[in-house]
Amino acid sequence: MILHDLATAVLRRVDAEDAHGLAILALKLKLGPKGPKDDPILATELAGIALPNPVGLAAGFDKDAEVFTPMLRAGFGFVECGTVTPRPQAGNERPRLFRLPEDRAVINRMGFNNQGLEAFAGRLGARGAGVVGANIGANKDSADRIGDYLTGLKWLWGLASYFTINVSSPNTPGLRALQTKAALEELLGRLAETGAALPPTGAAPMFLKVAPDLEDGEVETIVETCVANGLAGIIVSNTTVSRPPLVSASSDEAGGLSGAPLMGLSTQVLGQFAQAAGGRLALIGVGGIASGADAYAKIRAGASAVQLYSALVYEGPGLVTRIKRDLAARLRADGFASVSAAVGAH
Repeated sequence: MILHDLATAVLRRVDAEDAHGLAILALKLKLGPKGPKDDPILATELAGIALPNPVGLAAGFDKDAEVFTPMLRAGFGFVECGTVTPRPQAGNERPRLFRLPEDRAVINRMGFNNQGLEAFAGRLGARGAGVVGANIGANKDSADRIGDYLTGLKWLWGLASYFTINVSSPNTPGLRALQTKAALEELLGRLAETGAALPPTGAAPMFLKVAPDLEDGEVETIVETCVANGLAGIIVSNTTVSRPPLVSASSDEAGGLSGAPLMGLSTQVLGQFAQAAGGRLALIGVGGIASGADAYAKIRAGASAVQLYSALVYEGPGLVTRIKRDLAARLRADGFASVSAAVGAH
């Protein structure tokens, strides 16, 4: 694992997007790490899905479902691939990914760059064991964005362990408008209808991924709409367009901010969703996780599982093992026999 962390340090000297491409290539060449066996205390359940541990890889790292097996081998309890759109698209112009090292943060305005559903489905269909989710979105130039989500659901039905409906990226103009009440009711209602008409053997839980930048009352509206349309849970949260005080050179770049500065905001919003849901939805906590303490804070705020990505840029792939070791120690220190016992335990 030390060698992989050294490789991470070298990659930090390369352009951020090029470094990510090199990391994907290394993983495809089977040069990734192998994590140790999971501590039994970390075994848990997410919306009926058994997980060896609650630490997942967030969407955005494995956009095209190319390296989910190496990332599971590295120690993640589950991996979310995507965001994938029906048709391939190049995304926004480069540069579009920026490290903020002094802030332990990242700004991206990628714009759902991906190879499209056909390539994505081909790889996902060949997967072996392990929990792998599919994060689906809409093409930037689509005339029917809701139709794009339905297309994604139908293409990947029976291939994914769960689905994430991404309506919260700030980098596709107008996409976040799908979080508003009328639009969300239509989107989730049509997804429910589509899923009900597909073979039940391919059914998988559906999650909605939301932004942390919500107005008063939107949390409750989103929760009730998700419950009414049979969703399994909510992922809190995507990147933020807000800008807390930052000191890094690229802090004024446009796009979504992730990493350490998002930890407080995303955890606060997670707590609001937990209170509004009252146990009716499974919650996944995302945003700023870089330690076992961070993961534990999300779980105690109401998350059944957590996801991370940005911290890997700075900490390397050994981070997931360190987080799991620390999380297990914290659970035992506080007298919890399992992850689920700590969920929402303020």
